[in-house]
Amino acid sequence: MLENCKTTKERWGGVSKILDKWLEQRQELIVEFCTITGVHDSSAMNQTNTTEALRHFCELMVDYISAGHFEVYDHLIQEAEEFNDGKGLEVARKLYPQVSKTTEVALAFNDSFDSALKDDNSSPTLARDLSKLGETLVLRFELEDQLIESLHYAHSNLIVNA
Repeated sequence: MLENCKTTKERWGGVSKILDKWLEQRQELIVEFCTITGVHDSSAMNQTNTTEALRHFCELMVDYISAGHFEVYDHLIQEAEEFNDGKGLEVARKLYPQVSKTTEVALAFNDSFDSALKDDNSSPTLARDLSKLGETLVLRFELEDQLIESLHYAHSNLIVNA
């Protein structure tokens, strides 16, 4: 889609729109996480609404993570490469492995929850697993914000003046 844009402003301004949409997904993910972690009784996992809320949260989380890995990060790297931003690319090389580790934790949570549903079991460690996932997501968001700052916002003046 962005490859067909004729000007730098069209192309990298399009990345801003992609980022905005992705950050809206992040906000929705955070709201859903807050909703499901507000349940203090682990026996509530047997209730359909809680199970559905967790299922919805996991879907949002996997979609958000996928969009990051398969769309957003690629555009950010391409932008830094086009602007010959060696410093930004170095930041990306350092941060991306850390982001990938958070992906592994999030997908493991998703798989564990999915497996528990298939076996008709509630997870006795759900509260602990959600806590770990929450910490992981906070770290991920911080890393992603650093990537966005280094690979996109750092070029905002160049984009506007293009």
